[in-house]
Amino acid sequence: MEFALIWFIMGSVQTKAMTADNIAAVFTLATASERTIHATWYDDARSAAIAIADATGLGLETVVGVIAALSPNNRWERNLVDAENVCRTFVADPESAASVKVCTYGKMLEKAIKVLKCEEPEQIPGILNGRKITSFFHCIMGDQSDVCVDGHAYSIWIGDRLTMKQVPNIGKKLYQTITDDYILATKIVNARHNLTLKPYQVQSITWNTWKRIHGV
Repeated sequence: MEFALIWFIMGSVQTKAMTADNIAAVFTLATASERTIHATWYDDARSAAIAIADATGLGLETVVGVIAALSPNNRWERNLVDAENVCRTFVADPESAASVKVCTYGKMLEKAIKVLKCEEPEQIPGILNGRKITSFFHCIMGDQSDVCVDGHAYSIWIGDRLTMKQVPNIGKKLYQTITDDYILATKIVNARHNLTLKPYQVQSITWNTWKRIHGV
């Protein structure tokens, strides 16, 4: 049985139903304002990407891929500015794109340029490669089978506030387990509160609620 699966995390034992319920429990702590504002975060991000796509003539998947590539260690507002600058420069002069200043790692700019050069949108996730930035791409695109998992999302899942140093390496298998539990938690939340939220919306709401509660 799925709910009989046991996860050994941080020295504790929790069932799959328990870890999903940890997520649902944080959702109940969200204020009405948090539920409204953060439910639309990824939709708003997609609207911003559409605006850049319209302004540059690039495809939406391409722009979202550039945004995702330039997201590591980058504030969201700056992430958008960097993405637009890189996209506009590439359209005007592809060779100049590599010299655009961005507030992330140089290798991520290289990855963004590879995305811009890609002629097959379905290949963009493979170019991004990194699990978290690939999830970021999927969520902005509205994919209901993926969520972004970071240290805060992990703490929510395990039901305990951990420092970033305490969060274990989230490998591929664990990442998928946590993703599956966010999807399950979304079903729980929707059933309990008579809602129709998507997994990435529940992740956004709980992530921001968790940060507010713990002052992080």
